[in-house]
Amino acid sequence: MKKGILIVITIAAGFFLSGCGYNKMVDLDEQVSSQWSQVENVYQRRADLIPNLVNTVRGYADHEQETLVEVIEARSKATSVNVDPNNLSPQTIEQFNQAQEGLSSALSRLMVVVERYPDLKANQNFRDLQAQLEGTENRIAVERRKFNEVTQSYNAYIRKFPQLIYSGWFGFDKKNYFEAQQGAEKVPEVQF
Repeated sequence: MKKGILIVITIAAGFFLSGCGYNKMVDLDEQVSSQWSQVENVYQRRADLIPNLVNTVRGYADHEQETLVEVIEARSKATSVNVDPNNLSPQTIEQFNQAQEGLSSALSRLMVVVERYPDLKANQNFRDLQAQLEGTENRIAVERRKFNEVTQSYNAYIRKFPQLIYSGWFGFDKKNYFEAQQGAEKVPEVQF
């Protein structure tokens, strides 16, 4: 008798959970995690290009050691910040973003240094690496946008009725977006 009641309760719970959108919440949550992994993947691609870029520049601009060291240290900091996609708080995203911004800034300084070396700019390896880096920066922007899109879909779904009632019970909380750094809206000043 008890076994029969347990089976009925299990079947009823299955219908209840599928009817309240639980499975869709799981799917959307997994999409957010998967897309965050893709964001990290393209940032890792950029980090992987940097040692080759630094070595290429070092051959031409060995006395620019300080700039090269800054890039290497910024890469190290950027790759040491790992974010668990299940804990995408504003603080963890900001920490990740700051580490990546430090690397972007160091790379920008390196590109300014490169302008002083016409032979380096003409080097095919350097041009290939620079093109790959530019392509990677575009991929980063695309993957961040996609992350925000899947996060928006997830957040909208869990806040709609009737999911709004159940989502908190099952631990489906609102996820945070990847936002631009403060000051990104300001146009950089260029001086010649």
